[in-house]
Formats: sequence, C-alpha cells, structure tokens
Amino acid sequence: MDNFVTDASEDLDAPGFEPVSDSERSSAIAPVEWPTVALILGCHVVWLGAGLFVYPLSPVLALAVFSLCVTFHSSLQHEVLHGHPTRNPLINEMLVFLPLGLFYPYRSYKETHLQHHTDERLTDPYDDPESYYRAFGDWLRLPRVMRFLLTINNTLVGRVLLGPPLNVIGFTMSEWRAIGSGDRLKAKNWLLHVLGAIPVIFLVQTVFCIPIIVYATTAGYLGLAVTAIRSYSEHQWSENPDGRTIIVERSLLAPIFLYNNLHIVHHKLPWVPWYRLPATYRTRSVHWQEVNRGYVFRNYLAIIRAFAFRMKEPVVHPALRCDTHPQINDDTK
Repeated sequence: MDNFVTDASEDLDAPGFEPVSDSERSSAIAPVEWPTVALILGCHVVWLGAGLFVYPLSPVLALAVFSLCVTFHSSLQHEVLHGHPTRNPLINEMLVFLPLGLFYPYRSYKETHLQHHTDERLTDPYDDPESYYRAFGDWLRLPRVMRFLLTINNTLVGRVLLGPPLNVIGFTMSEWRAIGSGDRLKAKNWLLHVLGAIPVIFLVQTVFCIPIIVYATTAGYLGLAVTAIRSYSEHQWSENPDGRTIIVERSLLAPIFLYNNLHIVHHKLPWVPWYRLPATYRTRSVHWQEVNRGYVFRNYLAIIRAFAFRMKEPVVHPALRCDTHPQINDDTK
C-alpha cells in the first residue's frame, strides 16, 4: 500500500526475540515507575479541575477536556494491567480504580486484553476478544442491518462514530450473559466497577452539576472515539503473527496513547514502560519494521486519508473460521 513506510528491509526473516526470564524483567523494571504515577495523578487532577473550574466558565471546553481525560485514563489502565507502575497488582489497580469513562470494568478489560496478547491467535474471531473480524458462519446469521453497520464500522469514520456504542453494547451483553450463566468472577468485576463508578457519578452529577447522561454521551463517548483512531488499524490478518501488529511512527496523539502507536514493540515487550517505547523503537527502527513485515504508517493522518470512508479490512476473516457453522474456542481454522 502506498501509505506504508517503504524503507524497511525486504528480508522477512527478521530475527526474533530470545525469551526473557522473570529475573531479567525484574532487573529492567524500576520498583516504582514514578513517571507513570505522576501521569495517573495528573490525569485525575485535570479531570477534577475541568469539573470544578472549567465547566462553570465553558461547558464545551470542559467536556472536551473530560473526553481527553477519558482517553488518557484508558491508556493508563492499559499500562496498569501490564504490571505498571509498581510490582504490586493491587496497588496498581487502586491507582486507576475510578472508571472515568464509565463503561468498562477494569478487571474484565484486563482479562480480555491479556487474552488478546496471545499473538499466535491475534485477529481470530473467537480466540482474540479484541478482533474486529467475524467468522463466516456468524456473518451469514446476522440481520442485514447489522451487516450494514459492521461494514460501515470497518471504515475509520464509521469506527469513530459507530464503534463506541457497538463495542459497549456488545461487550456489556456478553458480560451479562456470562453473569446470568453463573460466572461469579465477572459478577465480582462488575460489582467492583459499580463501586468505583459511584463516586465518579456523584462528583459529575452533584459536585460538577453535569447531568450524568450528558457526561456519558459526550466525554464517555468521545473518549472512546479518540481511542478508536488508535485501535482501528492496530491489527490486521497476516500468516505470520508478527505481521499482524502495526507501527505508526509518529503522531500528536502518541502521548495520549502512551506510545502504543508503536504497537509491535508493545506486543513483543509488554513489560517495557510507556516512556521507554519511543527509544526502544528508534534505536532499532529498521529491525522492528522487519519484525512486523513492513506494516508501518508514518502517522495517523496517512491512515485517515486512506481509510476514512473505505474499509481497510473485510468484516469476515479472510483465513480463519471460514466454515458456516459457529464454533467456540477451538483451534479449527
């Protein structure tokens, strides 16, 4: 594709990575990653300030700030679930316990996202919880209106506009079906989520004097919409698992995404903190482009120009789950 960076080596047999032991990881990670702690604190302070001081003067500006805080908080939760900024998972979770974006329980997000990190199953419609591909059999059984919505959703504009409600509704229905079937772990996840949401709703509704429905449909929605710019092209189907994960070399949004635009680096080295990702990529950029088989864009603007109104990927997975009968969590292709 003409939007890809083309100066990567054509050698597709790029060297892989040696396994990293737990002791090596521990020695490479600070006991407390203070830059991340500072960002978590700063995110909450800015969010609080937007409600207390900005909203009375400019509601539109405040809601815009809230939206960016929701996107940033989601990035921080992503950082936390990978074991940052301390070595204590409970402390880490407490740091991002308040769901500023309202919609997703942290523990459910953690569970599904870590499953997504099984790179050999990336993009599989059943084994990868974050895959946007559909199995052929499931596609055939969808109502026409749903097929239409999913087709639009595979354009970038569609993903930004339709992606948030489609994802929230689909995820919530899946979670509550599991709870209805007796999944106590998911029930606990949602109980903790509700406990965290109570102070957020109280602050928004009572202290900031913002109707919670206004907050949810502006800050909550727009926060997810900004995140959708990143996630839209993060993964594609490739026979080689490493070729399924993108590199977006630079972007003004990169700090808000905590440099997850360098996504192959994160997938290969999820224990590396966000502030080391740019240097980790820059020092071996050609190597990383070889690793992911040249799936590289210079910036998000190139992606917007190419795919704003046309699909980047088909809705039906081009290689996996191609039979016409739904399957659940097996290795059949």
